[in-house]
Amino acid sequence: MVSKNQIKLITSLQQKKYRNEHQLFIAEGVKVIQELLQSNFVLEHLFVTEAIFEEVSLSRKTVVKEPDMKRISALHTPSSCLAIFKIPVKTKMETQGLIVVLEDIRDPGNLGTIIRLCDWFGVKQLVCSLETVDVYNPKVIQSTMGSIKRVNVSYVDLDKFISESQLPVFGTFMDGKNVYNEALPKEAILILGNEANGISPNLEKTIKNRIAIPRFGAIQQTESLNVATATAIFLSEFRRTMQ
Repeated sequence: MVSKNQIKLITSLQQKKYRNEHQLFIAEGVKVIQELLQSNFVLEHLFVTEAIFEEVSLSRKTVVKEPDMKRISALHTPSSCLAIFKIPVKTKMETQGLIVVLEDIRDPGNLGTIIRLCDWFGVKQLVCSLETVDVYNPKVIQSTMGSIKRVNVSYVDLDKFISESQLPVFGTFMDGKNVYNEALPKEAILILGNEANGISPNLEKTIKNRIAIPRFGAIQQTESLNVATATAIFLSEFRRTMQ
């Protein structure tokens, strides 16, 4: 059975303010929780509606009824499990290799998908602007499908970060050079901007290499690509040129 205090805590963790206050976040779904249990993330408590995760001690696991799971879940269709994990201590940022930078990404699903893409393409460091959605947002965690354990996500002042880096900087724009024709380096910073507005004018001033994904449609009236879709294409090109 889940107590009133537990319900209050769990539901409060849907907000960044309380995640920061308690240094806790929630994860839902067998796949996500299993991945996190097999990582360095520390489990605070696990709630299940059936006999799963037998490896978790009874002192850290509570069996609840489905109505109670619905009360604590952040999902429209709750899964059979919800876990509370401790937010880990910040680790040192990677400053070499291919680094993805996100400016003001607001959609949790986009951030989660981009983290999965970084994991797929072997990008160890994801750098986010301070305005970007919180990585421990429940919808972000859900969208990562466990890839959060293999990608280091940092929130920094982007102007300062880019000015101090020695890596070549590539920005993604509608009017950039055709990415399929560019010789892309193994080590670089790849910047993607806000879903609606792209890269801000202030950050744009610091970017020398402007790249774009060309449109091949006959009419060419499509306004833009989803930022996660664009990330997949750009990362694929960066990695393809490494072969």
